[in-house]
Amino acid sequence: MYAISIREPGEPDVLEWTEHPDPRPGPGEVLIDVAASAVNRADLSQREGNYPPPKGASEILGLECSGTIAEIGAGVADWQVGDEVCALLAGGGYAERVVVPAAQVLPKPAGVDLVEAAGIPEVGCTVWSNVVLEAGLRSGQLLLVHGGAGGIGTCAIQVGKALGARVVATAGSAASRQLCAELGADPVVNYRDEDFVAIVKKLGGADVVLDNMGASYLDRNLSALAADGHLAVIGMQGGRKAELDMGKMLVKRLRISVLGLRGRPVEGPNGKAAVVAATRQDLWPLVESGKVRTLVHDRVPLPEAARAHAMLEAGDVRGKILLVR
Repeated sequence: MYAISIREPGEPDVLEWTEHPDPRPGPGEVLIDVAASAVNRADLSQREGNYPPPKGASEILGLECSGTIAEIGAGVADWQVGDEVCALLAGGGYAERVVVPAAQVLPKPAGVDLVEAAGIPEVGCTVWSNVVLEAGLRSGQLLLVHGGAGGIGTCAIQVGKALGARVVATAGSAASRQLCAELGADPVVNYRDEDFVAIVKKLGGADVVLDNMGASYLDRNLSALAADGHLAVIGMQGGRKAELDMGKMLVKRLRISVLGLRGRPVEGPNGKAAVVAATRQDLWPLVESGKVRTLVHDRVPLPEAARAHAMLEAGDVRGKILLVR
């Protein structure tokens, strides 16, 4: 098979379309003929040498894919050859074929194009596990979403609205802010010249903050939270280290979670199988009803993954960039 290789850590041009050994499914695994994958910021970090795959995972980039099951390993009872699916991966999506634990496979949502389904598993599982399972967002609460126009952000806005929450989003360009507003965020804060803390405080404070910035936003996020609020950190685009005012947390009874998805074990109470099962049970009906949909910024041929990486790095990407076979 052919897949994207990283020649050496570096800029997008280190990505190459090269031949690799054909993968074969082991016990409890399935082999998927890939229709499409999607670009996530974690892929950029791995390409740069800053985010190695978990032990035992494929060195090939790609944290999600869609396609058709081509082969089933021993002990797999829930899937059949020919099923159209999408899957959460620890790696391997930028390829013609990928092996994945059967517990991380999801059915293609009814009414969703098979290619577009590639952009759902990573963002869907990330948003559902952080905003709902961990932070407990419910109807009537206020959700603050940073990076509202990106893949995670567009999903989070829609999930918040579908659950009956009020959603505030931050975004940069006018087009990005317009997209957030169209998805239901109100207000949408221009993070370049507006103070999201002051705006959110006027609304009574956020019950849940979904943050992709990390260190640079830590203190402001705590200030923006209402009493008993929850800060869910899923990215560190603004750095890894910051000073934490625990007094501020104590007074308002605040909670912080910093949760990754890729490095979790497959099984166990906090494993990927449990996240995928909860996402399938509760988020998939929202996707199939059209309340939560994949926003696609562009479709790029898989061998041209370098161009897709450069596009994401350039900024102002709205929704997901899909890599299509």
